Amino acid sequence: MDLRIFTEPQQGASYDDLLTVAQTAERVGFSSFFRSDHYLKMDGVTGLPGPTDSWVTLGALARETTTIRLGTLVTSATFRYPGPLAISVAQVDQMSGGRVEFGFGAGWYETEHQSYAIPFPPLGERFERFEEQLAIITGLWAADPTFSYDGKHYQVAGSPGLPKPAQAGGPPIIIGGGGAKKTPRLAATYAAEFNAGFQSVENASKLYANVRSACEARGRDPQSIVMSSALVACCGETPAEIERRATSIGREVEDLRKNGLCGTPAEIVEKLHQWSAIGAPRVYLQILDLADLAHVELLAAEVLSQVR
Repeated sequence: MDLRIFTEPQQGASYDDLLTVAQTAERVGFSSFFRSDHYLKMDGVTGLPGPTDSWVTLGALARETTTIRLGTLVTSATFRYPGPLAISVAQVDQMSGGRVEFGFGAGWYETEHQSYAIPFPPLGERFERFEEQLAIITGLWAADPTFSYDGKHYQVAGSPGLPKPAQAGGPPIIIGGGGAKKTPRLAATYAAEFNAGFQSVENASKLYANVRSACEARGRDPQSIVMSSALVACCGETPAEIERRATSIGREVEDLRKNGLCGTPAEIVEKLHQWSAIGAPRVYLQILDLADLAHVELLAAEVLSQVR
């Protein structure tokens, strides 16, 4: 099983905090370091020192790490135009030597848009724009020699589609969400991975089935798309340590046991086996206390070592 570290820096983290966690994750053997793409703390409190931009962060991490894969879960289509976004992701992929993965979504958190003067169209339009951006970004990366596109919201005329990513075909695209039709179709069309974030095993299994059915409808091998999940991690070797870590992120242990990956290393390994059993070989461990590097080290030593 592939375990990845996933952070939420808008909750209150500097670039230096993220660098330390990413380098720690690389040192102890995690395959990947991911971050969210948000500009405002979720509970509306300030979240000092304030947000960091996801692709600025990943560009810097690309030069300060050597092996760990880097990505977003997920970049918001409302934040950027598709052309400049294709350039940013391709450049960071080059800077990292081909270690980027591109989680991409339609955008959902209206308050952060209002806080930073970002237009927030209605849901239907957001999905239209998201789908057009997927077509444009992948088209630009594949342009030979040029790419054009005439959509409802975006038009491209004779673009050379430069720069090209380091990875042939472009960075793997990750799409997630709970929609029953549109999201599975987009995942089957564009994604290397489908992520069922913060779902129960039972709900995620249904979402995976929808994506596999969409793949079959397109004539795509359902086994060619990786299924994954994202869950809050709270691991401790003793009940007191588990309680301390839950308290540090403002959560209740029982809630985390029910909805996340919470418990001793052995308990978390057992829960991970449930995800493997439904065909999800990849799980993102959401780490909310970025100052607790011992937590990352414990997860690597006692959990990752048992499921790798």
